[in-house]
Amino acid sequence: MADGLNLMLYGMGTVFVFLALLVVCTNVMSALVLRFYPETLVEAPSPVKRQKTQVPRMIAVIEAAIAEHRKSR
Repeated sequence: MADGLNLMLYGMGTVFVFLALLVVCTNVMSALVLRFYPETLVEAPSPVKRQKTQVPRMIAVIEAAIAEHRKSR
């Protein structure tokens, strides 16, 4: 029982240390890239505003699809 517990703790400790190191390395690499290559930073495009005419049309399309599905059953 003690050997099993010991093995479990070593295994979980190894995984935890590896994942913590992975997070640290990822953050360091991200900081280095942003520092030395700032042109790689791409701004997210602004979301396109939906026109109010699209919503009723989308509702009609969804209702038609549901009706067609129910007819086929």
